[in-house]
Amino acid sequence: MSKNARLIVLVMLGAVVLYGAYALYSGIDKVGASLEHYAFWTFGAACGLAFCNYVIRFLKWEYYLSVLEIRGIPKGESFLTFLSGFVLTVTPGKVGEVFKSLILFQLRDVPVERTAPIVVAERVTDLIGVIVLITIGSVSFGGGIGILLVCVGAALVLALLVFVAKPALSRRLLDLLPHLPGALGRAAGRVVPKVEEALDKLRVLTTPSRLIIPTLLSIVAWSCECVALWVILGGFGAPPPLPFTAFVYATATLAGALIPVPGGLGVTDGLIKEQLARLGGVAEGTAFAAMLLVRFATLWFAVLVGFVALGILRATRPWLGGDEATAPVDLRKEPGAGSSSGQAGTA
Repeated sequence: MSKNARLIVLVMLGAVVLYGAYALYSGIDKVGASLEHYAFWTFGAACGLAFCNYVIRFLKWEYYLSVLEIRGIPKGESFLTFLSGFVLTVTPGKVGEVFKSLILFQLRDVPVERTAPIVVAERVTDLIGVIVLITIGSVSFGGGIGILLVCVGAALVLALLVFVAKPALSRRLLDLLPHLPGALGRAAGRVVPKVEEALDKLRVLTTPSRLIIPTLLSIVAWSCECVALWVILGGFGAPPPLPFTAFVYATATLAGALIPVPGGLGVTDGLIKEQLARLGGVAEGTAFAAMLLVRFATLWFAVLVGFVALGILRATRPWLGGDEATAPVDLRKEPGAGSSSGQAGTA
């Protein structure tokens, strides 16, 4: 196992331990009675809905690859590459999903700085999609915290889009980085050119016309996970109304994205449980059990899917993920893909 792979496994094991400690601290002893009459098939249905989320978001990945004119990647390989990014889902703001850019580089020699902006564009459109879902849910439910999160999230999205869209502004801010004291400034000076190149790609991905399709896909994708929570609650009996459930899940998801904690651990979980119990009138034990189940069906199921996808890629491409590249470039590419992918990587 490579050093990177061992590090990933250690990070994930640490996250699992922390999550287990959080669950025990929060009162997992209250869950048993609620699960006695739970319809467990609804958990499977929730996992299926979560996987629908991944498939729809894969369509965004493919859209962004086409915008950047990165071609010659077989759809099956591209799908596994996309899913492999979920290995590092438990990172603040899911920024660890840039891991799929590293996998694509190892598979097709597409520079990481060329595809890494896709991860940022994905997060921007995901935020917009979740904000839309909160707004829709709040129409039938006056949630003050939801309105606050919508305002904060919208302000952050707008600020990021302005920063990306205004080269003069971004350049002025980036010029300050090399002047930081000591080694930090020297390191920043080496990184700035790559950041500028990434911003150029991000500008291409976040023009107003190119925000429409990915945002619509994000709304549909995250609606699937909102429905997943509603289905799980249905397994305990009569669930709250779907708009309220969507509001709860989207609000908790946005809070977990805005607060820099790994995978939203503690933040997303706590908001789901508290809103269900305090605002939706769901019994505390049921609210806690539903929160655990939906998090396993979305967050931890995504991590499992990521490991499976990465395992398939490594089993079929032995050179992938080693400490050193063990296969020449032309052997990594399938017949007929060399010219197009190579052109995409250097264009």
